[in-house]
Amino acid sequence: MKQQNMNQQQGAQMPPTHMNPNHGGHELFDAHEVIAGLINLLDQYQMYSQHIQDPELQSIQQRQHAFVTQMYNTIVQSFSSGQDPAQATQQYKMQQSNEVVYGVKPGQPKKPNQSVSELADKGLSAYMLGQTKGLATLLAMTALEMTNPVLRRVIADSVPNFIEMSYEIFLYQNKHGYYQVPQLQQQDMNLMLQSYTTAPNGNMPH
Repeated sequence: MKQQNMNQQQGAQMPPTHMNPNHGGHELFDAHEVIAGLINLLDQYQMYSQHIQDPELQSIQQRQHAFVTQMYNTIVQSFSSGQDPAQATQQYKMQQSNEVVYGVKPGQPKKPNQSVSELADKGLSAYMLGQTKGLATLLAMTALEMTNPVLRRVIADSVPNFIEMSYEIFLYQNKHGYYQVPQLQQQDMNLMLQSYTTAPNGNMPH
């Protein structure tokens, strides 16, 4: 009887044999890093919302949080099952005008905040931009390491969305003077722009 109980306990600890090994080991580590990164963004966006003052930035934060929540669910479903998720990847559409203000204006030197009470929209939008840019890079690198075709496509399709979210935050910052864009002198810019020429089209292999 004692031997039978031991066998039952061992059997309960063994993983089920019917599971499909549809992920490589390296892929599992990368996917965990991506999912953890998404959770970090969602958690920190909630913290930012308590300090954001500008309704426009609050709207960006809310829309991006909702979109990344759906993205998170889609990635988790495809990661857990290796199959198509219940909802396909969506396309994020920013609401900012894509007009960029060029030039640099003098301002106060930057320094770290001394307390939480000093948090302001300028810094909060910069934190958001850093996270979306970081995830765009992470997802692009991760997609190159995926062996499961479904998870690979889901993660690859999510990269343009983080690029779009990053651009939206940049445009918000640029419009408010938080992210200034210096330019080269016109002569130097023209020389740089004219430093390449097109190549003749080659014959495509059949």
